[in-house]
Amino acid sequence: MTNANQATSWLGLEDRTCVITGAGGGIGRATALAFAAAGARVVLLDRAEASLVETAAQLVAQGGPEFVAMPCDVTDGASVEAAADKAERAAGPCSILVNNAGILRPGALASITLAEWNALMSVNLTGYFLCAQVFGRQMRAGAGGAIVHIASIAASEPQGQSGAYSVSKAGVAMLSRLIALEWGPAVRSNVISPGLVETPMSQAFYQVEGVRERRSAMTTAKRIGRPQDIADAAVFLASDRASYITGQELIVDGGFSQTLMSLVPRPGY
Repeated sequence: MTNANQATSWLGLEDRTCVITGAGGGIGRATALAFAAAGARVVLLDRAEASLVETAAQLVAQGGPEFVAMPCDVTDGASVEAAADKAERAAGPCSILVNNAGILRPGALASITLAEWNALMSVNLTGYFLCAQVFGRQMRAGAGGAIVHIASIAASEPQGQSGAYSVSKAGVAMLSRLIALEWGPAVRSNVISPGLVETPMSQAFYQVEGVRERRSAMTTAKRIGRPQDIADAAVFLASDRASYITGQELIVDGGFSQTLMSLVPRPGY
């Protein structure tokens, strides 16, 4: 049996500084707890201060390395620069960035306004670029590092009635590949594309009768994903165990994408 200390040593994340955007809840919170459990110093960024307080309380209860929590608006370059400066002084230069902050807004392409389009793109794509640029500068000036971007299976499968969401996530996938190309070998950059995961952003869907059961049936795992499923993948991709993986997309969807062809009618089969 592998004990906790052996698992932490295997990942090699002790004393590394990991910055997590959107750390106030859902996937961001689970990711912060997972990196802290692996021995990393975590820096929590979120524009919702009340949510940051809740994540911080869970880190304290869990124990482990010291952490830093501060409000940050990833769509504002000055806010990101200020957060990076404070984080570096408090916890050392960033060696891991998890780009996770995101929003989802409904809307048909025929009717959404430019303001609605820009609002979603500014968080889901431009915010990722700003954080990668600013925290990546610390990595390139130091010992290098790894960036993990949380995208979505909507990056490759269009999600209708969701405004700019699919477009923004497709942009994240290409941004990651460009970073891997231009900043390698100092910085590794990879994408995690979650499938059906229950988070505060999607929780309302699962409160509708029958939705959980129908969605679970669409996966080979026969369950809805948890934030911890994504956090575990992020810890691996950021660790030295993934040192030869860059510019790639890891789909974490419980086998959902493997069931799509089964929806196609095939008479006689």
